[in-house]
Amino acid sequence: MVDFELNYQFEPALLAALLRSIRPASHYWVAYSGGLDSTALLFATAAIRQQLPGQLNAIHVQHGLQAVAADWVLHCQHQCAALAIPLVIRDLELQPRSGDSVEAVARAARYQAFSEVLQADAILLTAHHADDQAETLLLALLRGSGVAGLAAMPLEMVLGAGRLVRPLLTVTRAALLAYAQMQQFDWIDDPSNASLRFDRNFLRQRVLPVVRERWPALTATVTRSARHCATAAQVVEQVAAQTLATLAGTRPGTLDIGGLRQLELPMQQAVLRSWLKNNGFQVPDTRHLLRISTEMLTTRADAKPLVRWTGCEIRRYRLDLFALPPLPPPPPLTLEWTVGATSTVLELPLELGQLHWLPTSDAMNRDWRLQVQFGKSGVRCERGAQRSGELKRLYQTHGIPEWWRPYVPLVFNGKQLLLIAGVCHCQTLAMPAGSVQWTAGQLHCPSASI
Repeated sequence: MVDFELNYQFEPALLAALLRSIRPASHYWVAYSGGLDSTALLFATAAIRQQLPGQLNAIHVQHGLQAVAADWVLHCQHQCAALAIPLVIRDLELQPRSGDSVEAVARAARYQAFSEVLQADAILLTAHHADDQAETLLLALLRGSGVAGLAAMPLEMVLGAGRLVRPLLTVTRAALLAYAQMQQFDWIDDPSNASLRFDRNFLRQRVLPVVRERWPALTATVTRSARHCATAAQVVEQVAAQTLATLAGTRPGTLDIGGLRQLELPMQQAVLRSWLKNNGFQVPDTRHLLRISTEMLTTRADAKPLVRWTGCEIRRYRLDLFALPPLPPPPPLTLEWTVGATSTVLELPLELGQLHWLPTSDAMNRDWRLQVQFGKSGVRCERGAQRSGELKRLYQTHGIPEWWRPYVPLVFNGKQLLLIAGVCHCQTLAMPAGSVQWTAGQLHCPSASI
């Protein structure tokens, strides 16, 4: 674990000691931008490479946001070649939309690129240092973040198939600069670091120098606060995870709404954060979490509330709470499907998977031209005198949520409904000799018995 005490001097031995304290890896990747911080990290890691249990590599992400980006790539290639470190270049060519935070877009794309190259049992080393940590906490405070946000950057976290490690969190920027100057390294000065339109730059250049005049130990004290917040966040996460384990809904991945209602609001929101994080979704701000508590959990069971943010939609059905990727518009098209005496597969749109035709042993040696439609109303699935043919009642019986029903394939022979995929076959003389199975794709409903 990272100590509270800062290091005002830096040498490769300090890096080696930190890396010995964490679980070893088969590959070590240095995130190398070419700037001062990552240059110091690259050369220090190269100096201790014989002490590493795995292979040393570097990765440079070219965002395409600077006119001189190609020159930076050449610089990084030259430096890595001189150190005999294999270098991987990732070209992103980002084009942020109007209103987007350039910093946020670049950061998300950069970490996505990192995660794609990390093998299992691999570590990505980044050059975030103590001053970065202090700035991150202060920015989180100014943005009204909770205890998890105020914990700032952890020493180690999961990234893709591997891990991200920040070994310089106790090292000051001044210490890295002194090390780089003493070793006479050559690094890139990014001109965007001077732009005050970026929050971090404004804080670093205009605010912190004034604050440090009064409180010179700002970096040490603020990073200590970040560590206290990290400890508190860890306790909250552990309690939330234990509570979450008792609140499973009736469908895979869902939460029991009745159980959530019994929790006090702070624990309820901690459980929701844990649930969303475990399912790979971006944890929303407090406003959206409060909407889940007030709009999703307190309405009647047949209501259809929806809370959404980037990459996630929260829906409910009966007493189950769902977290889903945004649902696309339902497919309006009709698919033609010819089946017969041999097995046939139909690819469905929108990553809905496949329909498989499985003929019986006595299937006639002839072709049937079927149609597959979605969200069609005004049709019935006749299933005998004792059972209703209304689609709505059949969906209710099989627990198919209203918001999922437009994506359920309906198979017709002309105007006659033969089956509701994943639900039931209809009783009809027009049914070919065989059955249909639905294999789910990337887009599927956790409650659908397909």
